[in-house]
Amino acid sequence: MKKKLVSVLLSAAMVSTLLAGCGSRPDDTSDKSEGTVSGEKQDVSLRLWGAEEDQTLLQSLIDSFEEEYADAANITVELGVESESTAKDTVLTDVEAAADVYAFASDQLPDLVNAGALQSVDEMDEALQAYAGKRVEDIESANSADSVEAATFNNTLYAFPMTADNGYFLYYDSSVLSADDVATWDGMLAKADEAGKKVAMTLASGWYNASFFYSAGFTTGLNDDGSTSMDWNGNADYTGVEVTQAMLNIAGSPAFMAVADGDISNQIASGQLCAAVSGTWDAKAAQQAFGDGYAATKLPTFTIAGDQLQQASVSGYKLVGVNAHSENVGWAALLADWITNENAQQQRFEERQIGPSNNTVLESDAVQSNVALAALAAQNEFGVVQFAGQNFWDPAATFGEIVAKGELNADDTDAIQTALDTLVEGATAPVN
Repeated sequence: MKKKLVSVLLSAAMVSTLLAGCGSRPDDTSDKSEGTVSGEKQDVSLRLWGAEEDQTLLQSLIDSFEEEYADAANITVELGVESESTAKDTVLTDVEAAADVYAFASDQLPDLVNAGALQSVDEMDEALQAYAGKRVEDIESANSADSVEAATFNNTLYAFPMTADNGYFLYYDSSVLSADDVATWDGMLAKADEAGKKVAMTLASGWYNASFFYSAGFTTGLNDDGSTSMDWNGNADYTGVEVTQAMLNIAGSPAFMAVADGDISNQIASGQLCAAVSGTWDAKAAQQAFGDGYAATKLPTFTIAGDQLQQASVSGYKLVGVNAHSENVGWAALLADWITNENAQQQRFEERQIGPSNNTVLESDAVQSNVALAALAAQNEFGVVQFAGQNFWDPAATFGEIVAKGELNADDTDAIQTALDTLVEGATAPVN
């Protein structure tokens, strides 16, 4: 059974103050030990996991957190490295041994909740009120609705939104391609070929190639047992075969370059490209390569069954959660709030150009004028929050590789249907 929140947040010296609903903050001059057994401060040790590229920023936030609450407790935060993309796998290896607070990609939320690895924010409301001066609804209203949705499971908020930029869009060199050219895949590829340049996208990844299927009304979902529900081999607004034919026609262009996941920045830097599908993490590489022509916009439309269809994308978010097994759940909640609040998101944008989920920062002139973030915002209108189980990824990558290599003929509908059936069979297999 979980320890009561107040007991893990506060020492005996603070319990009566909190229970009395005083809501005093650490920087208040009121005597927090009044009516208690002892006036000694609690010693609090926390562990925080974050991405390698965030270590300097996180350490700065840790320092300010320890200073903010120095009057309330002797806090020590140990910082460790763990990528948001691999956080779930590491945490679920041994939930009780995992960090008190950790960042993770939003698509990992259901698995973490089902494994009992996250304390709901609702259950930490008392601590947030008493020391951060905010309620759960304040956290929800401070962040964009879609980021809050991504942090919510079964109508319960389980994490603190941290970023809203884990998605992709189109970078392009405006000295080669016009705004009209990049409006459609057909126009963009034709102009790129004429210029002797390439347009790059990763196809051997279910995160990227799902965009074509989501565009046509197909879905993926996560079942209660951790398996994936998926309908790509059937019918939606179009058929799965028609979506695959559209992908094959794009991949078959001499101006198209299929790039391995994670290698877009290297290809941009090579000088071969005039456009690439990627995210904010490649903004610096694109800006350096395209120079004065540096531009970005939403993804193009693509031709499917004679129609032009807007390409969708996966809208991803980065979240911060509190381990339900933490011995200091309340203090962990305050740390999670501290590294995701408005000031932290402002600092994250200024130092790393990370797209905020906080509405105030999101609406600032600096964010609105950022080329990459403006393109992401335009694409998010067509974004889908992706949920899929662990068996989805390898079959989806294999399918994308088959398309990228042209191993299917666009006219061979039977072979395409077989490939789709194989994909869905593998992706929806039960989780062992």
